[in-house]
Amino acid sequence: MKLPRRFFQPLAVGAPAPLRELPVRLERMIHFVPPHVEKMRAKVPDLAAQVDVVLGNLEDAIPADMKLEARRGFIRMAESTDFGSTGLWIRMNALNSPWALDDLLEIVAAVGSKLDVVMVPKVEGAWDIHYVDQLLAQLEAKHRVGKPILIHAILETAEGVKNVDEIAAASPRMHGMSLGPADLAASRGMKTTRVGGGHPEYKVLGDPAGGGTRSVAQQDLWHYTVARMVDACLANGIKPFYGPFGDFSDPDACEAQFRNAFIMGCVGAWSLHPSQIAIAKRVFSPDPGEVAFARRILAAMPDGTGAVMIDGKMQDDATWKQAKVIADLAKLVEAKDGARAMT
Repeated sequence: MKLPRRFFQPLAVGAPAPLRELPVRLERMIHFVPPHVEKMRAKVPDLAAQVDVVLGNLEDAIPADMKLEARRGFIRMAESTDFGSTGLWIRMNALNSPWALDDLLEIVAAVGSKLDVVMVPKVEGAWDIHYVDQLLAQLEAKHRVGKPILIHAILETAEGVKNVDEIAAASPRMHGMSLGPADLAASRGMKTTRVGGGHPEYKVLGDPAGGGTRSVAQQDLWHYTVARMVDACLANGIKPFYGPFGDFSDPDACEAQFRNAFIMGCVGAWSLHPSQIAIAKRVFSPDPGEVAFARRILAAMPDGTGAVMIDGKMQDDATWKQAKVIADLAKLVEAKDGARAMT
């Protein structure tokens, strides 16, 4: 275990110093692009103006015989696109795959200065983060990358959930975590083939009414894991995200799942289909009415201390903190997405 005073030292001579605070960026949706498909790459310049993060996917959903083309396609996409304030990420291949090492060696060498975050799949413990952390530092030093590339872990194995606190604290490179429900379901032996969302057979029954009828409520398969992930992330100053929702034909269920995650503390989710971009923008942007009320609280308590009454409700330093979370998010939304300005 590193001593605190050594935690923020670079892991390679010539590598940039690790960040002490995460960059303040809007990341309501991480939009996945298959970079081996030329017609999808051609849409990226326009896409970059619509989304908060563009992610080149190199892992699941990329056929084995297209892995190298996906990597080359990502490099071409990164070189040819001005992303502006939009984040540029990759999801590398799993660390136990034959492609993972070259993903980092080739991409950091070619476009490391444009790459913001590396998403690491199937993270099982802090040891996985330590490996990527050290390798990135060496590559940054070798290729003179001026800012540290951050790490985002996908929580998609039972071992990873067990070690979630250690993963969150493993490195100052840690950006955040995403729930990976499909692989996690397989790892746990869960009896579902759905990618995110609920399951009609995971339910509770109410007591029988007078006539013998019972109310039925479908439950959230992922509530426990999302709660553990949010606590681990926020305790360590990093960001929690909901992952994919695979049923593109059910936007209402997608929105409900995203909203549950937002209310629980997640800052964004994955968008796998263009239709999910608008859902993520709507869900992970604060309600204008709540923004207006939050700003009233902040105006009434400029230093965040004491207590005031607003519309018959007591506000104190705790609600001031809640209001600041909403107001700060509204500022980011207004800066990125003027059409969704908070009034």
